[in-house]
Amino acid sequence: MIENAGQASADATALTLAGQPDSTPDVIDGVAFAKLYGEPLFKLPNDLYIPPDALEVFLEAFQGPLDLLLYLIRKQNFNILDIPMAQVTLQYLEYVEQIRKHNLELAAEYLLMAAMLIEIKSRMLLPVKKASNSDEAEDPRAELVRRLLEYEQMKLAAQELDSLPQVGRDYVRTQIHVEQTVVTRWPEVDLDDLQAVWSDIMRRAKLTAHHHISREELSVREHMTGILRRLQSARFVEFADLFDPSRGVPVVVVNFIALLELAKETLIEITQAEAFAPIYVRLSYSPS
Repeated sequence: MIENAGQASADATALTLAGQPDSTPDVIDGVAFAKLYGEPLFKLPNDLYIPPDALEVFLEAFQGPLDLLLYLIRKQNFNILDIPMAQVTLQYLEYVEQIRKHNLELAAEYLLMAAMLIEIKSRMLLPVKKASNSDEAEDPRAELVRRLLEYEQMKLAAQELDSLPQVGRDYVRTQIHVEQTVVTRWPEVDLDDLQAVWSDIMRRAKLTAHHHISREELSVREHMTGILRRLQSARFVEFADLFDPSRGVPVVVVNFIALLELAKETLIEITQAEAFAPIYVRLSYSPS
């Protein structure tokens, strides 16, 4: 639309200079040339001005000197580990010259890289200098290659991140208003669900069962008296007959302690006729 307007303005200017009146109609079939501040423009203004940079076309856009240098290397399939500095520097300087003509401030960082390329090219023309710690010669391009490889890795990573879906660019989040009803609807419960819950409660109840331990008062002296009374009615009593396993382990233990106390006080004697023979218990004194 601007190109058509510019052409019409040029034709009108040419006709005016030739001495002929401007024949551009005020309205052409009711179609406006353009809109100015929202209003249709049916006639071209006499003071129409199109800036020289309005139709400027940029074929390539670079993010910086390293981006331009990497582009020149990859475009011609150069080995990044063996850069032909003469060709790359020449192409780089041609591009920088075009930038310098249009934007001197933008060309500053590109000029710094150009100086570095010229320095590397000059160092490659000098005799080879070997490094002090190794037999291999020091390559002036090593630092530049390292920076280019790191930049390429970061650029590829940025492209991968940019390819991921982004809100507002690739998709839009939708918001749906859900009207809540006043009536509360409870979920339906199946009989199988109740059985499963009940089984789970019973299983957990068994895992958390408590064991109550009752304390039983047992007297050693009382058992000592009982043993003495039993031995008074018999001359010898077999050792095992003095215990009643049915009364439980605590009673058996206390009864055994009572026997030991009686033997310690020499109130009873524990005898055995021979090895592996039955053990008998009797009183140490004769009852009256």
